[in-house]
Amino acid sequence: MLDPQASLYIASTLLALFYTWRLIRQPKVRHPPSPRSLPFVGNLFSIPAGYEYIAFAKLGEELKSDIVYLEILGHKHVILNSAEAASEVLEKRAAFNSSRPPIPMVKDSSLMNWSENFVLMEYSDLWKQYRRMMNNWLNVRAVTQFNDLQERQAYSFLKRLLNHTKHDQPFEHVKNELYFSMGSLMFQLPYGYKPENPQDKFLKDIQLTLRNLVSAGMQTNFLVNLFPAMRYTPDWFPGTGWKVTGREYGAEKEKAKSGPYEWVKTQVASGTNQNSILGSLLRDHPLLSGLSTAEKDERLKEIGITIFGAGTDTTTAFLVNLVFAMVANSDVQAKAQQELDADIGRAVLPRIADKERLPYIKNLIDEVFRLYPVLPFGEETIGEALDENTFHCNSWRAIISAIGRDPRHYEDPEVFDPDRFLDPGVLRPPMFGWGRRKCPGIHFAEDSTFIMAASLLSFFTFSQKRDTSGHKVLPQAEPERNSLVFELKPFDFELEPRSEEHRQLVLSTSTDGE
Repeated sequence: MLDPQASLYIASTLLALFYTWRLIRQPKVRHPPSPRSLPFVGNLFSIPAGYEYIAFAKLGEELKSDIVYLEILGHKHVILNSAEAASEVLEKRAAFNSSRPPIPMVKDSSLMNWSENFVLMEYSDLWKQYRRMMNNWLNVRAVTQFNDLQERQAYSFLKRLLNHTKHDQPFEHVKNELYFSMGSLMFQLPYGYKPENPQDKFLKDIQLTLRNLVSAGMQTNFLVNLFPAMRYTPDWFPGTGWKVTGREYGAEKEKAKSGPYEWVKTQVASGTNQNSILGSLLRDHPLLSGLSTAEKDERLKEIGITIFGAGTDTTTAFLVNLVFAMVANSDVQAKAQQELDADIGRAVLPRIADKERLPYIKNLIDEVFRLYPVLPFGEETIGEALDENTFHCNSWRAIISAIGRDPRHYEDPEVFDPDRFLDPGVLRPPMFGWGRRKCPGIHFAEDSTFIMAASLLSFFTFSQKRDTSGHKVLPQAEPERNSLVFELKPFDFELEPRSEEHRQLVLSTSTDGE
């Protein structure tokens, strides 16, 4: 038997020969502008250093093209740096570009085994079935039944936030409270289950699984994502600890999916369930007719965890970005508070029904999404050949951060200015995707971001911290690295109720129906 070092050398050599052969035999086809390419590694060393979404935007500027073609270790990618390019590919040509890439660490049945997750799966009849089930409860009319839940959650958050106004460094406290509020909301929506505290077992299990998913989905974290043939490597082969990790991720995923689902099944059986999406579907809903018990269970488990995953981290990150924008732009915060006081009343709890009366708040929310996009990359889709003269690629990806800073659409794009949207011709930021893969929860998400933003600004003021000399310190927006979500690193600020009147109203507000 070969020793481990020799085995590894032989495997590496065979792998290199295989990819060299692939490169040699590929026919020459047209593709968009691309940086200088090297044999075997392609454009691996052509990407500028720094955050990837910024680097991709820089490549577009250097190549003077909204569309950039990259080939990295045999994988072909097309980067879309403008709204026009994204619309052309992801909406007008949606029939060609609506599936998801096959990420081995996530989808392989011997690893995390999550190929049938609604967000991750290919465009198929099963995907359409998931979409119909979600649309039944998340369309623009149906989501209004959850407005009361969203409002109670926002008011409960205001109460908890009062506990953190005396902290010298409130960032982590505020972020944790935001996460718990959004996590609680996104648990109650699918399951009717209310976590009692941030240490709730179901909440912690899903948190862990979603962190694992992000880790498994990052191409550079696991070589099997770059070299899919590695998944056939025998378990005894040296350096295959990633296979154990993949199986552990899969087991934790099943635990996270099953726990709250079995809970809501028990509640429905006993007639004690709260209003929720799964609670309704479990009562022999026609959308599940014709499915076996096992198929129904699997569909509903996936819907539950998908709803939580899609709305918790992203909405939390948006609200942290909103706080940063208010700290950095006190004039904008003051103008928003003036609108709230004038149009709904001073020290009055906002309602989702007030949305149309508060256009500046809506524009402020869109400006946060534009300048600090929660998902700077957009979601990755598989690209097919558009016609006989064009190319096949492994994925398309719209760079939302570049789209939001396009000077052709936004004057002074680095300036935070909600009033830019007073011009109806200014593009609203495309935060919820394009085409067939557009987020089905867009209406619920818009209501959630509105009621949280309006409630925060109605009752609290966020201001710049002062240094030892008494001068205000302007925080810098520095994002965390290696994250699919735009998450800001901790920054300094001060938090206080707008007045004693505001504080007393928050304290007296009942959230018993939560």
